[in-house]
Amino acid sequence: MQLVDLSKPGEKKKLIWAAGLGLVAIIFLWWTLIGFGSSTPTANNVRPAATPTPATATPVPAANNNTAPADFSAFTTIDFKRPSYSAPEARRNIFAYYAPPVPTPKPSEAAPTPVPSPPPILLASISPSNVYARTADFKLEAAGDKFTPAMRIVVDGRELPTSYKSPQQLSATVSAALITSPGTRNVMVRTPDGTLYSNQLSINVAAAPTPNYTYIGIIGRPNRVDDIALVQERNNKNIMNVLRGDVLSGRFRVTSISDKELVLVDTTLKIKHTIAMSEGDKSGGPLTRPTPRVDSEDDEP
Repeated sequence: MQLVDLSKPGEKKKLIWAAGLGLVAIIFLWWTLIGFGSSTPTANNVRPAATPTPATATPVPAANNNTAPADFSAFTTIDFKRPSYSAPEARRNIFAYYAPPVPTPKPSEAAPTPVPSPPPILLASISPSNVYARTADFKLEAAGDKFTPAMRIVVDGRELPTSYKSPQQLSATVSAALITSPGTRNVMVRTPDGTLYSNQLSINVAAAPTPNYTYIGIIGRPNRVDDIALVQERNNKNIMNVLRGDVLSGRFRVTSISDKELVLVDTTLKIKHTIAMSEGDKSGGPLTRPTPRVDSEDDEP
C-alpha cells in the first residue's frame, strides 16, 4: 500500500515541510546539548556572592570520540543566604492571657466552740393509750426520763397544764374536746420554747359502742311518768316494752322517753345516745300505736 502519492502537488509540499521541520529540530537539539564549538563563553547572569567560592569543574566524558568535551568553567556554586524580613511589631500578643492575682491568704480563724447538744428526753409510755371517742375528760400519765418542771405534755400540738411529779413522771388532764371523733392523737413532752423535746407516742381513739335498737313507738300514760317505749332489736326484730330506768343489753340505761326520741346512757363510758323514733310510727298519736298483748286478758266476748 502506498503511503504518499507524490503525483499530487499538495503531498509534495507537505513532505518538504515535514523534512524541513525535522532538520530544524535536529539542529536546535544539537545546539542545546553539544553546541557548535564557539570559544566565546556564554555570559553568566548569576550575581556573584560576596565571597566567591572557586568552582570545581567536573569533566564529563564525551559521548563519542568525534565530539569535544563540554566546558562547565562558566558555572559556579551559588551561596544562597536567606534575606531577613523586618515585620512590624504586633499590636496585641495573641499568646498573652490573663493571670489572676495570687489571693492573699486570710488569717486562720479559730474554730467555734461546739455547742453541746441537749440531753435526750425519753417518753417511754403513756397511760391510757386507748380511749373511746365522746368520753369525758381523763387524766393522762406520762412516764420517761429527764423530765423537768418546765416541761409540758403536748397532745396534737396543744400544750396541756402539766403536773410535775418526778424526772420520770408527768401528768395532765385531756379534755373531752380532743377526743370527740375516732382517730390517732400524737403525744410528746417538750419545753414551752421548743428547745427540749421528746419522742412521740400515740393515743388510739376508738369509736364508742352504740345501742343496737330501733325506737318504733310509745304507749302513753295520763301522768306521763310511766310511758312505755316500744323498741325493736335490729338483729332478731323482737319488740320490747321499756320503761325509764331499764337497762338494755346490760349496758344502756333508759333515761328519757318522748314522742320524738329515746335517750339511753352508757353505764360504763357515761356516753349519752339518742335514738329518734322511726318515721313510720310518728304519724299517729299514742293511742294509735301498737299495744303489747297482755297474757291475762280474756279473748272471749
